[in-house]
Amino acid sequence: MKIAIEAQRLFRAKKHGMDIVVLELIKHLQKIDFENEYFILVKPDIDNKILQETDNFHIIEIPGGPYPIWEQYYLPRVLKKLAPDILHCTSNTAPIFSKVPLVLTLHDILYMESIDFTKGTWYQRLGNLYRKLVVPQIISNCRKIITVSYFEKEEIDKYFSLDVDRVEVIYNAQNDSFKPIAEKVELQYFREKFNLPPQFILYLGNTHPNKNIYNVIEAIRLLNQECNTNTILVMPDVNREFLNAVLRDIGHPELAEVIHLTGYIENKYLKYIYNLASVFLYPSYYESFGIPILEAMSCGTPVITSNTTGMAEVCDTAAITVDPKNPDMIKAAIKQLLFNSQAHTDYREAGLRRASLFSWTQTAAKVLDLYQQVCVEKNA
Repeated sequence: MKIAIEAQRLFRAKKHGMDIVVLELIKHLQKIDFENEYFILVKPDIDNKILQETDNFHIIEIPGGPYPIWEQYYLPRVLKKLAPDILHCTSNTAPIFSKVPLVLTLHDILYMESIDFTKGTWYQRLGNLYRKLVVPQIISNCRKIITVSYFEKEEIDKYFSLDVDRVEVIYNAQNDSFKPIAEKVELQYFREKFNLPPQFILYLGNTHPNKNIYNVIEAIRLLNQECNTNTILVMPDVNREFLNAVLRDIGHPELAEVIHLTGYIENKYLKYIYNLASVFLYPSYYESFGIPILEAMSCGTPVITSNTTGMAEVCDTAAITVDPKNPDMIKAAIKQLLFNSQAHTDYREAGLRRASLFSWTQTAAKVLDLYQQVCVEKNA
């Protein structure tokens, strides 16, 4: 088979969830598949050493404009020359007019329900609008749709009324580098590198409204007020200007003193931050999966996440789950893990067991099997 994998944003410096998923998928396909020929289609950017070519994996850099233009104009031109047997688009959207048999990873369809143009950055809003316009047009062209949780499969089935066998659930996983680190000198180096306090809560959010920053900050305020403490919230990938605007909105600018901003932290360094954190806080409003949950669990860090959407499915009973709209409930969960050593130990051990059930090798094997199914059906 000749398999084309769309990975447009793989080489960008600041990678997020979908970029990590496609990177891990490709790296693990390289480990298990030496027969089929792959073409990894990317947009040129600065982090171009993150993936290496092999005998049967070829990287093709396709210059172009913004995401929609690259995907709808430049990508189809290259596909016409390559003539692959399968095109796997990995980030919710795909070329509308491509005739190549399509496998689509549909991570979520939250943007199909509504787009709030009063929240989030313009980049986020326009991205959601693009998805809302494109996804309904490409659904009928998909030979197979991959999604990342049974929760999300139900959402897709309900919205698009697809045949049951069109949508396959293939779980994400976490990189093997995420594990407990006992080397104190190594940990101290990264504590100093990011100027981290002796004890802190890690909140891995960003500026997207879905990440629930307002209720997270309110929960920290309630915790410190109730317990007369100065518990520090470490918040990567959020800038000072955005944080100050949030604190003005909630009327508590003084909370800047207990919120530590590190800036964007590369994925390869996150394992140290998880290991140093006392608790990992991830109470998003909506996640189709939630890879950071598994990353934190693999590092032995107790997790607090939401009792909704794909997060509850991923963590099962190995994390404390809360109503993300309820800051009092978030506060109580943090308090339990900070001040009850037995609870901390129990959730640490449960998280390690739960995370061990997921692997990128298993994910890649399932995706490869799906490619083979599509190719057989195409040639039948």
